[in-house]
Amino acid sequence: MKYFIYILFSESSMIYYVGYTTDVSNRFVQHNEISVNSFTSKHRPWKLVAAFEVLGDESEAMRIERFIKKQKSSKFIEKIIDSNTELTGVLSKLVRVPSIRD
Repeated sequence: MKYFIYILFSESSMIYYVGYTTDVSNRFVQHNEISVNSFTSKHRPWKLVAAFEVLGDESEAMRIERFIKKQKSSKFIEKIIDSNTELTGVLSKLVRVPSIRD
C-alpha cells in the first residue's frame, strides 16, 4: 500500500496542516466537507498545496508527519513545498506528486 504526506493551507487562517493518508484526494474532500467538529473544520476552506509519496510503510509516513509537525514552522513547511528545495535527511523518503490538484 502506498502512503502519502499532504500539506493543506487555509487562506482564512493563514496556517498549514500536515497529514498522511493512502488517498490524498479523498482525505482532502474530508477535510473540507465532513461535518465533524475538528481542528481542520475550524479553518476551512483548505487548499491542497503539496503531496508526496512516502518511500516506505505506514510507520515511516507517521514518522515523517510527526517530524514535520514538531518543527512548528511555516517557513520549514514552505521550504518543503518549494519544488526547488532538495529534500534531505528524514525528508529524503518523500517523492513529490505534481499531478494532485485541489
